[in-house]
Amino acid sequence: MKRKLDKTGEPSAAPAEPETKTTQPEKQAAATEPSFAELGLDPRLVQAVAKQSFEKPTLVQRRAIPLALQGQDVLCKAKTGSGKTAAYVLPVLSSILKRKTTDPTPFTAGLILVPTRELADQVFKAIEQFTAFCAKDIHAAKLTENVSDAVQRSLLANVPDIVVSTPARAWHSVNSSALSLGKLQYLVLDEADLVLSYGYDEDMENISRSLPKGVQTIMMSATLSAELDTLKGIFCRNPTLLDLKEEFGAEDEKLTQFYVKCGEDDKWLVSYLIFKLQLIKGPCLIFVADIDRSYRLKLFFEQFSIRSCVLNSELPINTRIKIIEEFNRGIYDIIIASDEKSEVFGDENAEGEGEKKETKKSKSKGEEDGAEQPRKKRKNKKDEEYGVSRGIDFKNVAAVVNFDMPTSASSYTHRIGRTARAGRAGIALSFVIPKELHGKHRATTIKSTEKDETVLAKVMRQQAKLNRKLEPYNFNKSQMDAFRYRMNDALRAVTKVAIREARTRELRQELLRSETLKRYFEENPTELSHLRHDGELGRTTRQQPHLKHVPDYLLPKDGTKALETQKVGFVPFKKEGGKDRKHRKGKPKGRSFKVGGRKDPLKTFKVRRKAK
Repeated sequence: MKRKLDKTGEPSAAPAEPETKTTQPEKQAAATEPSFAELGLDPRLVQAVAKQSFEKPTLVQRRAIPLALQGQDVLCKAKTGSGKTAAYVLPVLSSILKRKTTDPTPFTAGLILVPTRELADQVFKAIEQFTAFCAKDIHAAKLTENVSDAVQRSLLANVPDIVVSTPARAWHSVNSSALSLGKLQYLVLDEADLVLSYGYDEDMENISRSLPKGVQTIMMSATLSAELDTLKGIFCRNPTLLDLKEEFGAEDEKLTQFYVKCGEDDKWLVSYLIFKLQLIKGPCLIFVADIDRSYRLKLFFEQFSIRSCVLNSELPINTRIKIIEEFNRGIYDIIIASDEKSEVFGDENAEGEGEKKETKKSKSKGEEDGAEQPRKKRKNKKDEEYGVSRGIDFKNVAAVVNFDMPTSASSYTHRIGRTARAGRAGIALSFVIPKELHGKHRATTIKSTEKDETVLAKVMRQQAKLNRKLEPYNFNKSQMDAFRYRMNDALRAVTKVAIREARTRELRQELLRSETLKRYFEENPTELSHLRHDGELGRTTRQQPHLKHVPDYLLPKDGTKALETQKVGFVPFKKEGGKDRKHRKGKPKGRSFKVGGRKDPLKTFKVRRKAK
């Protein structure tokens, strides 16, 4: 009795049954740490897992896989990067393989619903990797491509065992009779708290009516919110709750968080110094508020030869997936992502309340917002299945920069969750515009930055509950002023016309690379020539080669370290090998000529006479 009282006394108001279920196996698993083979998975899946170099199952995998194999409904909350995808994919695959040994009849047994197309592609690739040794026995389909109904119907005509889709695409296929859920056995909701926040409430209700009785449901999420309670009441029957938030304190200690309070113009100046002088090294993810902002920052960086790529909802899904893959392979070090799905601004007294307000907004968009709001929603319907701050597996991210602060503390948590994963260290840097400085730099000011200080206060309170803190990262403004004229010169070159042309140029390149339009261009070569001609003429950004290099006279006497007013743990401002810029080995970078010598530029200069 004493042991029971001690255990139930620690959490304040948690129910007794789920708590005993989550704590007792947890201590046993921590002591034994079973391997994937001991979890009861199919041997072919274990072999595929070994090929992926997964040494031991993570906590969420040790806890969720046995419960899922027993046929229980599972509602799991775990941190991003904790291995949630394998935690639900492996038991579903193992159960389907076990069933096929006795009943080889083809039917769709598993449906995995995700809020974004990028996440759907990530889950589909995970299924392909885990079924490497049983590909003939498992057939999976992904319903996120922009294809006609006839093509989608033919894709589902082979009766896939598992379907990965967004709720809108899944319901469209069910409603058109292309997808049958009459014998469905497993339903998975990944990032379940976002499903309703993204406006899929009607689709989820329609799907629930099409499900047979006895479907096993697995829900994975990074937060526990009101949306999860709604989905739990619709799809689950007495689920086992796994709240694993307390098991990742050691990894959280490797995340260092900073904020910079400055004006809008100083935000661009500090960003230029950070990336040009390599204050932060390694793959970096920069979050901005909207699409125009992402292209403005990209063109601004191009003035200084800082390579970056843009990720936003306007790009085709194949392009977005390709950008993420190239970033994970190390081709790009900087991704500028527009976080257009950030929760609306509001009070966040409870966890997930900002997302709750977004759900209410999506539900009442036809009743309260008037006639103009539905038009906006239809116009930007392609944005409904785009999301970058949640779910996507960005690998080895060294730093997350909130160039524009999110509008809620929960969005901030999800953004910084992209770094400091898998035991690696990471940095989160946020720019905060004080209220008295908002609107002072009209050329680049946006409306959302007016609430930066309020959001920062909520973020600091939320992080304090997790035993984290945000430290100020100050710059020596007197030393930064030497670079200000370069920053202003680069900003003046990035005009609204240049931003609009950059957006159209991205889409024009996608048209040229499109396999779908390849045959059309073969039959209409003039259209292809016009498209290429427009691309050649569409470079409206003023090029300034002198901005590519930072002359030594701009740097302080003490080197780039003098730009910082305090040491906060960033990468030192020295080249590898321990040498400063002034003590480089070999000859200086500039050329030297000797008058009258072999390299005399006057002797090598040739003049061509004009033909008569």
